[in-house]
Amino acid sequence: MNQNKIYMDYNATTPLHPEVKAVLCESMDIYGNPSSLHYSGRNSRALIEDVRRKVAEFIGAEAEEIIFVGSGSEANNTVISRCVCPSCFHKKSCSKDRNEIVVSRIEHPCILETAKCIKDSGVKVNYLDVNRQGRVDIEKLKEMLTSKTKLVSVMMANNEIGTIQDIRSLAEIAHSKGALFHTDAVQAVGKIPVDVKKLNVDFLTISGHKIYGPKGIGALYVKKGVTFCPLIRGGHQEKGRRAGTENVLGIIGLGKAIEMRQLEMAVEEKKLLNLKKIMKKGISDNIPDIEFNGDDKDCLPGTLSVSFYGAEGEAILLYMDFEGIAVSTGSACASGSLDPSHVLLATGVPIEAAHGSLRISLGRDNTLEEVEYVVEKLTLIIEKIRGMSTSYNK
Repeated sequence: MNQNKIYMDYNATTPLHPEVKAVLCESMDIYGNPSSLHYSGRNSRALIEDVRRKVAEFIGAEAEEIIFVGSGSEANNTVISRCVCPSCFHKKSCSKDRNEIVVSRIEHPCILETAKCIKDSGVKVNYLDVNRQGRVDIEKLKEMLTSKTKLVSVMMANNEIGTIQDIRSLAEIAHSKGALFHTDAVQAVGKIPVDVKKLNVDFLTISGHKIYGPKGIGALYVKKGVTFCPLIRGGHQEKGRRAGTENVLGIIGLGKAIEMRQLEMAVEEKKLLNLKKIMKKGISDNIPDIEFNGDDKDCLPGTLSVSFYGAEGEAILLYMDFEGIAVSTGSACASGSLDPSHVLLATGVPIEAAHGSLRISLGRDNTLEEVEYVVEKLTLIIEKIRGMSTSYNK
């Protein structure tokens, strides 16, 4: 096995930024419960509120609009499952007649599975189609919206194909019918500019470990004045919006990750766009019978999804791993499933091609030499797999 490890699965998770690792090590002795009134608790509370302001500033929000949560999945579950919470119906901004939601077909599994769950509880769930590039059908959304629609949820950038949606326009359409709008921005925040005021969204999800921060920490933006019903109850933390003693260390790490994103994001975006361009050309020039997925222009700078006809994605993945290259066949949260990517199928990719797809996601540590090495090895691997296949016709 090749001893040179090349990591190109940054959409699944990212390594800790060196500055984040340093601040985490320095903060190991911070143990006070932020709810305690003594000096130790007050110190933890002050650190949390400082990070809250940093996160808010980074996305154009106000500090009081940021809720710290355990993960992006928790934030998404909170919005989807509690937005139609019957206990909120007595509030002026809610209506018991609004018991429908709209989600796109290419959302993260934590959205789709939660939608499926509330559907079983009597909530009507409408699924919004996408085109071949993975962009949602805006006209279809207009047709779906009714006086009963409570929430529309469309991810800002897709985790598998990288397609970036026109969130501002989608939010305007939802609001025109009196519906709330949520966007899962886990893959977008820290990679491209995000401003909640310009987007005019009601809810937005952030995850720490996608931006070189620690796992186990995320944030949920809730627009001031929007009705909010907690998923986790039993404590006054986060102003009663998310019970449980705050993950102080995780929040500190998230704060430092946000700081580093402010400093490095713009330069990194240009670097990754260039590396992706080189990789895409290298794959196109050397490997026949392929198809790239996602929007060519409105796409995350480091995300490249490609389907290889006549080759199984799992086989490609294993051979790549043997060469010391870490990539993915799709969402890390769906790994282990034998089913082809729901995202690719939703965009109209044939089942055979969906089974033979790779997601290559680049990050801050990748180099041109690594890209060239991956193209070289991938070319040989596809040739080998196709050569062993009795069904592949050149």
